[in-house]
Amino acid sequence: MDFLWFILIGIAAGWLAGKIMKGGGFGLIGDLIVGVLGALLGGWLLGALGVSFGGLLGSLLTAVIGALILLWVIRLIKI
Repeated sequence: MDFLWFILIGIAAGWLAGKIMKGGGFGLIGDLIVGVLGALLGGWLLGALGVSFGGLLGSLLTAVIGALILLWVIRLIKI
């Protein structure tokens, strides 16, 4: 069940990050990949800074922060 939540949060985080960054999105699979990698990146960065959010909304917030950073880096590379 935790894996299912991880996937659902990844999809939501990727979609939200795409909307916040005013992008066209990457489709369901692309948003999932961006969200999951963003969740890992956000968890690592916030953990290194000593910041943690609890619960479902905290996990979503962490994933969105990581996905936004990931999208920003991807767009820097594309330009």
